[in-house]
Amino acid sequence: MLHGCAQTGPVADRLGAGVFGKEWGRGARAAVAALLAFLALSTARAQGLPPELSAAWAATGLPESSLSVVVERVDGTRVVSVNAGQPRNPASVMKLVTTFAALDSLGPAYVWRTQLLVDPGTTVSADGTLSGPLYLRASGDPLFKLEDLWQLLRELRLRGVRKIPELVVDRSVFGPVAIDPGAFDGDPSRPYNASPDAWMVGFGAVRLLFTPDPRHRQWRVTMDPALPGVKVEGALKWSDAPCPGSPSVQTEPFLTSSGVSLRLSGAVSGGCGEFSIYRLALSQPKHAEAAFRVLWQEMGGSLQGSIRAGGVPSDAILFVTHDSPPLAEVVRHINKMSNNVMARLLLLTLGANYESGPATVANGDRAVEGILAARGLRFPELVLDNGSGLSRDGRISADSLARLLAAAWQSPVMPEFVSSLAIPGIDGTVRRRLRESEAAGQAHLKSGSLRDVRALAGYVLSASGRRYAVVSLVNDERAQQANGFHDKLVAWLAAQ
Repeated sequence: MLHGCAQTGPVADRLGAGVFGKEWGRGARAAVAALLAFLALSTARAQGLPPELSAAWAATGLPESSLSVVVERVDGTRVVSVNAGQPRNPASVMKLVTTFAALDSLGPAYVWRTQLLVDPGTTVSADGTLSGPLYLRASGDPLFKLEDLWQLLRELRLRGVRKIPELVVDRSVFGPVAIDPGAFDGDPSRPYNASPDAWMVGFGAVRLLFTPDPRHRQWRVTMDPALPGVKVEGALKWSDAPCPGSPSVQTEPFLTSSGVSLRLSGAVSGGCGEFSIYRLALSQPKHAEAAFRVLWQEMGGSLQGSIRAGGVPSDAILFVTHDSPPLAEVVRHINKMSNNVMARLLLLTLGANYESGPATVANGDRAVEGILAARGLRFPELVLDNGSGLSRDGRISADSLARLLAAAWQSPVMPEFVSSLAIPGIDGTVRRRLRESEAAGQAHLKSGSLRDVRALAGYVLSASGRRYAVVSLVNDERAQQANGFHDKLVAWLAAQ
């Protein structure tokens, strides 16, 4: 191993004589010596952080034992390596594993198909009544929005249907995958805690639209959709202070005799203007069913019977279908905005396509391991858990993530994978970071944040035109102090 330029004389002589033979001379000697000096510098850097980053890390006050960093050029040349093999919790950076496996195996054009079907011989009467039940076959579409349900029902109305005797929902693509939204951090109303479900409408969240009324110094709130059994109580206080940024609104869900109420609290500046927040109020199945009833009624339709779980008969006739956006677009939503429930559904989709039978988290994990292994990527320390990174148990090393980034860069789905990552100073979860830096717009990154975790991974384009892969994982009870270090790491690479 080279330890410095003092070694370059004799090594250069031996290398030069072997390469240039009798033509070995002073110019060639200088060229080889320069090459060996560069290699020596790369080796030295690979042993730890360069001085600029060492100072930035020291400023965090965190122990080096809490840090794992890998920086390498996309050609595989490693530049920095610190605790690279240590398994750590990557928080939402784990989504890189799930989304690459999905793109690699399902392909960027993969779509989810939600179908409405009827029994053979079903007719539509003159007054629009179906003569038999309507079946909905759910597919686990991660991006099935309220407007998609509206479009699906609109197609039903265009076929003359007004009265549905019964809706049977088939969720058999997934097994028992529901979770308690409050289990992770005790905040069951937050959309990031949403439970996965085969038929998810608008992530299972209601929109609360807040409109300022300066004349009466109050905030008016509208719930969309206005779901039966869900109410909003309390009010926001009006503030005359300058708007500090995104309004902070507290919502506490609680059960009532008639359903669920969201109790509001907090103070918001009138200068913030109109804004919306999204909250969970009902379970995924109840939310989807309520949304179906509301939209169908708004269209002039009626549901005469119940909405129940059941299977689609094997001889059912396809009536109406809705295709999701392609996977390439879905992974952009997952990675740029770090959508947890979408990542969970993507993992379950992999399980459904990898093994026969209803998908579970376990066979989703096996699917990812198998997909990666087929590319020579075996990560023995990997604990994928639910695939989203919203987990206290998830584990992977910086070295494994760097290998994944290298494989993704060389894969046919590289454009779709890279474009799914957020751009600092521009969009996604890093839109507010590095805005005033020359690194703004020069990287594609996935960030991760949990109570004791700060993580960052992706690609950085340097001033010299080189592309680098970077991974940094920090696990410590004071991990939030590493945010500045991560920004300086990206800025340092962009300046190379």
